[in-house]
Amino acid sequence: MKARRLTRRAVLERWWVLPVAGTAGAFGYMGFYATRVLRGKNEAGPPAFEPGPAQQVAPLSALKTPWAEHLFTYAGRPCTLLRVPRPVAGGLSVEDVHLAAFSRVCTHLGCAVNLVRDPEVLAFAFNYRPPDGQPHLGCRCHYSVFSALDAGKAVFGKANGPLPRVRLDVRGTGAQATVWATGIEPAPALGG
Repeated sequence: MKARRLTRRAVLERWWVLPVAGTAGAFGYMGFYATRVLRGKNEAGPPAFEPGPAQQVAPLSALKTPWAEHLFTYAGRPCTLLRVPRPVAGGLSVEDVHLAAFSRVCTHLGCAVNLVRDPEVLAFAFNYRPPDGQPHLGCRCHYSVFSALDAGKAVFGKANGPLPRVRLDVRGTGAQATVWATGIEPAPALGG
């Protein structure tokens, strides 16, 4: 069999293969990326708390209105305690007060997650407009968004796993009532 000789003319006649292949690969990756950002998010599921030492977090009276927030550290992880407008799976309800607490460590790469109260900031900075108009937890590193009202589920961005929840307890009554942390869900492997 005779070996085929590669000539300059043959290369120039087939130059179009390279940009077409590059374009097809780029569009394929963009489709994969868009699917990952918008779909395939893991549900929070039932709480899987690991018991921990009881730690006082805040007086219940400090959380006067829905979306009041108190930052704290539990089991070496930065966390947030929120008063939310309705009961949340894994949260705590005391009469008409609903509480939820989450780790503030993003499940994508471990950056800090913060409460974003303004839906317009979510729409502009995170490219996510919440359908319910409620505040969400957002990671400013890669713009992942988590829903506190959906048990910390990742709803947009690179993170796929929900934020770990903190088990809460209220001790005392009336003006003396305080919120305590008594356990936390295990931290997921980062990247998801």
